[in-house]
Amino acid sequence: MSRPILEVIALGVDDAVAAEAGGADRLELVTDMAADGLTPSRETFAAVRAAVDIPLRVMLRSAATARSGERCTAAELHALCAEAEALRAEGADEFVLGFLDHEGHPDLVAVEMIVAVIEPCPWTFHRAIDRAAHRDELRKQLAGLPGLDAYLTAGSQTGVDDGMPVLLAEAARAGEPGYEARILVGGGLRLDHLPRLRAGGIDAFHIGGAARPAGWASTVSAAAVEHWREAL
Repeated sequence: MSRPILEVIALGVDDAVAAEAGGADRLELVTDMAADGLTPSRETFAAVRAAVDIPLRVMLRSAATARSGERCTAAELHALCAEAEALRAEGADEFVLGFLDHEGHPDLVAVEMIVAVIEPCPWTFHRAIDRAAHRDELRKQLAGLPGLDAYLTAGSQTGVDDGMPVLLAEAARAGEPGYEARILVGGGLRLDHLPRLRAGGIDAFHIGGAARPAGWASTVSAAAVEHWREAL
């Protein structure tokens, strides 16, 4: 099995540098984790991009979208498209996004509008999948969208403890229609989950709080990231 991917949430330069030093393969760049992660500024992106060499995925998410359960109004969507264009102009080339409608189905209008702006960049559909009314339907509706190469998921809205059976079942369907994108496990992920996930063929992992033993008020710990890298 190939080397598994370890993605670490970064809020700024200090986080990014520490994560890279600890052995992270990729960063997810966000701001405001109190709102579960929003779009960072162009200035923050530029500073982080200049500070590290590893791949960097940038969140595209507004505060209103986060509060509404990943629903996005037309005005918010146009604002996010403008932010995506600005980030692309700054050099961003990987992204994270996800939108649902009022019934918990994928908001294809919103997703396709953003994808049209960022194409051909690779992107992750984030944990909105864990809030979806029908995961299988969502995957099949999004299949074939240019650039979609990962789903960030815990298998359950409440975290990996409850979502483990779903994660393993979806991993077993890898390559089927709708299941071509990689599973990137995150959301309550712990080290003791890794053996079952790895045995099930999952090879991509996402950590935030686990990289900060002193809590979200502190920066990423290179030692904590290194511990996860060694465990993988």
